[in-house]
Amino acid sequence: MNVTFSIWRQDSPNDKGQLKDYEVEGLTEDMSLLEALDHLNETLVLQNEKVIAFEYDCREGICGQCGVFINGRAHGPHPNMTTCQLHMRSFADGSTIVIEPWRADSFPVVKDLVVDRSAFDRIIEQGGYISAKTGTAPEANAVPIGKEIADKAMDAAACIGCGACVAACKNSSAALFTSAKINHLNSLPQGKPEQHQRVLAMTQQMQEEGFGHCTFTGACEVECPEAISITNIAEMNNRVIRASIFG
Repeated sequence: MNVTFSIWRQDSPNDKGQLKDYEVEGLTEDMSLLEALDHLNETLVLQNEKVIAFEYDCREGICGQCGVFINGRAHGPHPNMTTCQLHMRSFADGSTIVIEPWRADSFPVVKDLVVDRSAFDRIIEQGGYISAKTGTAPEANAVPIGKEIADKAMDAAACIGCGACVAACKNSSAALFTSAKINHLNSLPQGKPEQHQRVLAMTQQMQEEGFGHCTFTGACEVECPEAISITNIAEMNNRVIRASIFG
């Protein structure tokens, strides 16, 4: 299988950057896209050229580090899938595949396909945790939690923080990410004591990071690898109002 990769190359945050084409031969349909990039980088090393910088960690659809635009779509042509789980069989032999980094002011390009997603970390620092005494773990059923609440919290907790929601949004909004992190903890008894403080602090940090406002187009939900629902955003907005009154 032979393809042409058109890849965004940018040496540093201050460089202009441009797309550069690479003809790659000897790929197989069973290769993941990241394995194809590995193959390309091995070729570049042998040619004494600079390798392409891209992010990855687990390569199992869990860590959220691998996100890029592929042919103008976050994570590639399939909905609810991470880049590392995308295989070359999704593309035709001889096709051109355009790969670019996330496009958002709050995710500045570090190099090539690598972006700085530390804005997410700073949002988490403002409330993505609970204050509880440490020590021996309590017995699992010590705090009874109904299945409906537990399922709702787990659905929100599935967010891997890849940033596809921001990249897919025309406003570069981080509302889906932030709402998932807020609703995960605020739904559970352990998160109730700090629920109002959490929602106000995290949404305030989201605004300070320069993310845009949500206009409910739903693009974030389609591209989210975990299919997190935009109903989380509506619930977050409701929590903000209540926290402003009772917080």
